[in-house]
Amino acid sequence: MIRSMTGYGRAQQATETGDITVEIKAVNHRYFELNARMPRAYLSLDDPIRAELRKSIVRGKVDLNLSVSRKEGDDTNVTVDRALLSQYLKELRAAAEEYGLKDDLTASSMLRLPSVVSTENGEEDIAEIWQEILPVLKEALSSFVSQREEEGKRLADDIIQKCEELNSFASRVEEHLPALMEAYELRLRTRIEELLGERSVEEGRILTEVAIMADKTAVDEELVRLRSHTAALKDMLEKGISNGKKMDFIVQELNREVNTLTSKIGDLDITRIAIEMKSLIEKIREQIQNIE
Repeated sequence: MIRSMTGYGRAQQATETGDITVEIKAVNHRYFELNARMPRAYLSLDDPIRAELRKSIVRGKVDLNLSVSRKEGDDTNVTVDRALLSQYLKELRAAAEEYGLKDDLTASSMLRLPSVVSTENGEEDIAEIWQEILPVLKEALSSFVSQREEEGKRLADDIIQKCEELNSFASRVEEHLPALMEAYELRLRTRIEELLGERSVEEGRILTEVAIMADKTAVDEELVRLRSHTAALKDMLEKGISNGKKMDFIVQELNREVNTLTSKIGDLDITRIAIEMKSLIEKIREQIQNIE
């Protein structure tokens, strides 16, 4: 299944411990990168959360928010670091006296200072709470993945359409080539006649020059490879093979073929078609950047 790298999922559940909420959102990134925000008491859950996410997420910059509103009367241990609080108090009062500041310190303001108050749960509690968090995490992850797949389908449909447009431009190049050779032959005959005047023109020589030019400007191989690349891209998308890195490589090859084509043929009409093709390829590249 084709998946976009952007997505959002949320789940909430009331448990014996309290209300657990998990939110997951992601944006494009070359690799998997997780930024998990959770209460300090549950920081030890970072590794199992990461492992669970990696089962469903290959690439993307992922933000996860875990919140637990615990019920009153639970066994959470609240600790005040009195030694740290005394140090804060000593330094703040010294600074107030030194700079002539009003000493308006209160218990509530002191308790809001960094690391003064901490909450802890025992090892057994963390193991138990993980069993309550895991189903909520899975539900949020399922919603997140579902949204990624919906967006991925839209991306796939759009890229397939652009591949078909690219093939149509390739056909226009092919249709224009015979007229290009005819115009070259006409210019060649006119120039030779101007140089030779009434003297006869050697037909074989003209045809040889036209054949040489046709060989130099032949882009059959480039067009074949271009169609091969669009076919490979469409095949991956239609089969649901979500591999943004490989698709990006195919787009690079598409660009290479169009560049070679324009370097071989200096015709203005062909150049205009090639500009349209490169514009399409760039749009395809931008869309592929969103695929996981």
